[in-house]
Amino acid sequence: MNVPVKISAGIFIMLFSAISILPTFAETQTSTTEITPINETLGLEKTVLEMNISSNNELPWGFVEGKIANAATNYPVIIQIYKDDEAFHFAQTNVSEDGSYEYKFRVLNVNSEQTLKIFEGDYTVKIFKVVNLYSSLNSV
Repeated sequence: MNVPVKISAGIFIMLFSAISILPTFAETQTSTTEITPINETLGLEKTVLEMNISSNNELPWGFVEGKIANAATNYPVIIQIYKDDEAFHFAQTNVSEDGSYEYKFRVLNVNSEQTLKIFEGDYTVKIFKVVNLYSSLNSV
């Protein structure tokens, strides 16, 4: 399933997921989302998208945030970031009762003597969420 997404000076992703490095200069991007059933009631939703961190970026933080429709309770969101098909950064973050989540990551580290670019260039981001397969299960 292709879903339109917005990108900002790093990234901004709609579809209940966002990756961003502010300020916001948005353009359209496409992400791919698929759901794989785990059992009769739960599925694993995987969203894959591309992220670019400009070489002239001066902002220290990026973040992934979103709100999951039909979020299954007690399952974290898993975020995997790859550079050139190799693992670069993995994380997990909790999901609030309303289905929202946020994860902040360091993009740039600056001290008085030196600037270290932790992220620079093109990355593939995979976001995994456990969801209820049937929305009627949320109201039971």
